[in-house]
Amino acid sequence: MTTLAIQHDVPLAPLTTLGLGGRAKHLARAHDEATLVAALRWAADEGLRSAILGGGSNLIVPDEGYPGLVVQMALGDLEFLPGGRVIAGAGVHWSAVVEGAVSRAWAGLECLAGIPGLAGATPIQNVGAYGQEVAEVITEVRVLRRDTLTFESLAPAECVFGYRTSLFKSEPERFVVSSVRFALRPGGRGSLRYDELAKAVTANASLDEIRRAVLALRREKSMVLDPGDDNCRSAGSFFLNPIVSASDAERISEQAVRDNLVTSPELLPRYPTSDGRVKLSAGWLIEKAGFEKGTRRGAVGLSTRHALALVHHGGGTSSELLAFANEIQDRVRERFGVELEREPRLLA
Repeated sequence: MTTLAIQHDVPLAPLTTLGLGGRAKHLARAHDEATLVAALRWAADEGLRSAILGGGSNLIVPDEGYPGLVVQMALGDLEFLPGGRVIAGAGVHWSAVVEGAVSRAWAGLECLAGIPGLAGATPIQNVGAYGQEVAEVITEVRVLRRDTLTFESLAPAECVFGYRTSLFKSEPERFVVSSVRFALRPGGRGSLRYDELAKAVTANASLDEIRRAVLALRREKSMVLDPGDDNCRSAGSFFLNPIVSASDAERISEQAVRDNLVTSPELLPRYPTSDGRVKLSAGWLIEKAGFEKGTRRGAVGLSTRHALALVHHGGGTSSELLAFANEIQDRVRERFGVELEREPRLLA
């Protein structure tokens, strides 16, 4: 029999990596699918809004908190099956999935080491780093439909994966991710598609060598959770790398030369995409718009190691963080005509 425990007036800041925001009026932990359904049904019966909380590493909680029910995902089943198949509950720590795969010499996730959060968030964001994305190895996402409170399984094509996005991110009120299935490559070669990573290891590096190199690179940028790091209170990359038309990329590269930001157009950091557009470096744009690493606005600021991470230094508010983010967006738009999109989700 399902036992649903509802907590009341629960601080949410300690449940996020930013350490900001107010309280949830109600909170329930979903350890299994039955409890997840019961929690959402309880909220509906009470006439309350409901929101899903994962690892809190990609979430901004408003200072006023959340007036409804927050459901904290704790579905913790993790199976490694023959042939490189993996089934991870939405509440499984992502590090356990990556480490379990690498320890078995199953390729496909080695470049995604060190990303904080839970497995259930990976298809939502189409998590990616150092040349890999989870969409490459996801075979099925099990979801709960919010409208009917019934479960169904979606194939990759139905998930509408894109750069750091998916159906689940674009339509957040439709589904709750319950578990994810992956198909990895036993004995496969690791991915070395990203130049910075390829330079850090040998061409025949093992999966574990790649994983450790990724962790070292992320640590250099304060992109791993380390309580001893002054930059640790963050949500990782706060803005997506913008994808622009080829003509806009050319315009920006010419502007960068005129403004003496680069000595020649090809030195603008840019990466072609499969659809003919160009991905730019949000971190480069932020710095060239006048925000140096370590820039502070009271209790919030930029990481001293990575211009793409906004950091909470303690004693701040979500309003201060969002105001600083808006300032950065405004300045980049004015300087380069590029709109930066926020990556962390605002709990609303």
